[in-house]
Amino acid sequence: MTTHPDTPPTAHPASQADRFVYIVDDDEAVRDSLRWLLEGAGFSVRTFHSAESFLNAYVPGHFAVLVLDVRMGGMSGIELHDELLRQNHNLPLIFMTGHGDVGMAVARMKLGAVDFLEKPFDDQQLISTVNNAFQQAEEKQTDSEKRALRQELLDRLTPREQQVLELIAAGRLNKQIAGDLNISIKTVEAHRANIMDKFEVRTMADLMRRFLGSSGQ
Repeated sequence: MTTHPDTPPTAHPASQADRFVYIVDDDEAVRDSLRWLLEGAGFSVRTFHSAESFLNAYVPGHFAVLVLDVRMGGMSGIELHDELLRQNHNLPLIFMTGHGDVGMAVARMKLGAVDFLEKPFDDQQLISTVNNAFQQAEEKQTDSEKRALRQELLDRLTPREQQVLELIAAGRLNKQIAGDLNISIKTVEAHRANIMDKFEVRTMADLMRRFLGSSGQ
């Protein structure tokens, strides 16, 4: 796939079939080399000559990984990372540096960076690191979707039904739930029926699979 430096992608919903790698480096030869390598590995690639040009063009929504140099003219890679964090952009990020700095690497990885590659690195090392970054992004996306589904399901319930559901999930029996909440057993049974109806399940086993599964447990 042929691309041009500093050309922003058109926004569309993120898709695992469209894996974009953004490369930010002020060295044109490095940008071209990395673009050819990663396109050859099957990725869609966009290159940027500066952190500023990336920020001006970046549109959240693609399933993407950012590969950037630490030291650049103007805004540095570290400053770009800080700005992305400030804007709450959860973009998997791989730093490249010609100046090994263990302390910097540890600090950035604690802030969410996937890895630090010290130049020169071999081609397979970069490809493997990018693949790892996408794998981590997929896991985060799945976790986020599970949390969203759990919240969507819980939002269907009244506060009392949520309490009953949590106690059901904890293994409490109807009689115990009635005692815990100081309500009648018949009221507990009515709440259980409402919960199952709102979750669109027919058995308690299905209810637990849906509720616990959407909780990521």
